[in-house]
This record gives sequence, structure tokens and C-alpha cells, in this order.
Amino acid sequence: MAFRTEFEFTLPRGYVDKDGKVHQKGIMRLATAKDEILPLQDYRVQQNRAYLVVILLSRVITKLGDLKSINPAVIEELYASDLAYLQDFYRRINEDGTSRVQVACPECKHGFEVDLGGELSVGES
Repeated sequence: MAFRTEFEFTLPRGYVDKDGKVHQKGIMRLATAKDEILPLQDYRVQQNRAYLVVILLSRVITKLGDLKSINPAVIEELYASDLAYLQDFYRRINEDGTSRVQVACPECKHGFEVDLGGELSVGES
């Protein structure tokens, strides 16, 4: 398995731009030490520690739909469910090194792997 630095994702709801267009598919790259350190110097984070996630995600999300740039204003406008999804996705790819998780069918208990980026594992439907 090759070392990956970028991971595709699909937001549960999606970012709605000023024209009403919904952007759901995106790419998040692995975070660097700089990505986690520099936001701590931002005055918004110093005033409100909860803002750290907004700055951090705006640094590591490299693509969201056909938006030209991802900045804190875009992250601020995400629905809470999308923000929670991205926080979990960030943790998984940066701590576990993968966007795949093991799950089981609630009815038959058959276990299989799912890619949280929206792709199913080979052979799964």
C-alpha cells in the first residue's frame, strides 16, 4: 500500500455558496507540524480556543467542490454535521493514516471495511 498524503471526502450535507450551489466532494491533505502550530498564533484562536478547528481545517482542505479557495470564512459557514464529519475525518487520516474503518452489518453481523471518503472497498456494494 502506497503512502498517501491526500484523501477524498464527501460532506454529509455540503457547503452552500452565495449562489446556492452545494459543494460536497473535497480533498484533505495530511497536516504538518506547521499546520498545527501556526494557528495557535492567530488572534481569533487566542480569543476563542474553539476557533482552532476552523483555522486548521482551512489549511488542510485543499479542494471543496469547484470553490477557488478554502478559507476560514468557508469553514465557518459549514453545517455543524459537516464540521463534525471533517473533524473526525482529520483525526482519522492524521492519527490512523487512513480514512478506512471496520464496520459490521447490524443485521447479519458480517464485517467489512468502509472508506469514510465515500468509496467502498473492493468487492463491497
